[in-house]
Amino acid sequence: MSHVLPALFVALAELVPELHVNCAEPWCLIGSAAALLLGAEVSVADVDVLVSRADADTLAALWADRRDAAHVPADGDRFRSRFARYRFPGLPVEVMGGLEVFGAEGWQPLHIRETVHVELAGLRVPVPSIAEQIRVLACFGRPKDHQRAALLSARPVGAASAAMLAH
Repeated sequence: MSHVLPALFVALAELVPELHVNCAEPWCLIGSAAALLLGAEVSVADVDVLVSRADADTLAALWADRRDAAHVPADGDRFRSRFARYRFPGLPVEVMGGLEVFGAEGWQPLHIRETVHVELAGLRVPVPSIAEQIRVLACFGRPKDHQRAALLSARPVGAASAAMLAH
């Protein structure tokens, strides 16, 4: 996957095996990294990982020395979770345990309904399917999310399909 920038690859190479070993429940990447892995031409400033609340606690204990305690997440009125930002080689990693999104019906837990796995240099990386990413991005409702959804919708037919395995 030549479209994956070196900084993202370096972060994923360390992150993904640790998540496979240390998370007891299903997890997946979301946000710009997930969109990029499925072929959208987006920039990636960090890696967003959706995990359960219990797995967020496990990772917090495991990665205590990597935590960026000074970081305050944006959009606190729109999102809540067991959140932490960690320093990883390449890019920072943001873990969201039990993410909830505020909308017309109040606080609602975010559930990923369909994932696919992207194979990246021997790493098996779970991400929401393209349709699911578009649904999640619409739920988030920010301008950057609408832009990512449009880019996912417009990606060339067959983009990234050779690298995806249905889950």
